[in-house]
Amino acid sequence: MRVSRTARPTDTPRRPLGIALGMAVALVAGVLIAAAAVRAHRPGPLPLPTVAAPAAHSADCDRLLAAVPSRLDAGVQGELERRAAAGPAPPGTAAWGEPAVVLRCGVDRPAALTVTSRLLDVSGVQYLGLPGGVWVVVDRPVYVSVTLPEELGTGPIQQLTEVIARTLPARELDLSG
Repeated sequence: MRVSRTARPTDTPRRPLGIALGMAVALVAGVLIAAAAVRAHRPGPLPLPTVAAPAAHSADCDRLLAAVPSRLDAGVQGELERRAAAGPAPPGTAAWGEPAVVLRCGVDRPAALTVTSRLLDVSGVQYLGLPGGVWVVVDRPVYVSVTLPEELGTGPIQQLTEVIARTLPARELDLSG
């Protein structure tokens, strides 16, 4: 009985296969390095338009801004680092991440706040929702607006609410407007 082995052809293209495999590994490594570089990229100062904030220099706003965290948790988006505002920075502001979460303390009473307004209670703090992802705290000694990009989820507003509740005492709603 004769055993026959199948011989490998001598002209198997090893070199092109090695080149293709090397290119695939280099591509994966390049994508991983680029992703790490993008994630590590820190955005520059954030230009913030001036908004009427007559109480921005108040002791309440000073206390709130001193208590806000340097990072906010945005869930799957990761941590949002505090950003400097491009000069001249409007008073009473703080911002985090990209897209930016922006807190403005001491803003004007929202005209949309009426006796029929639907308010959202987040951990005992009353918010009025406005268009553009803006939420205004309406039951504290100063009005505080938080602009929250929808894609960031609710983590940042929950963290900021904890700070607001801890630093600014609750007060009756002003529904006279």
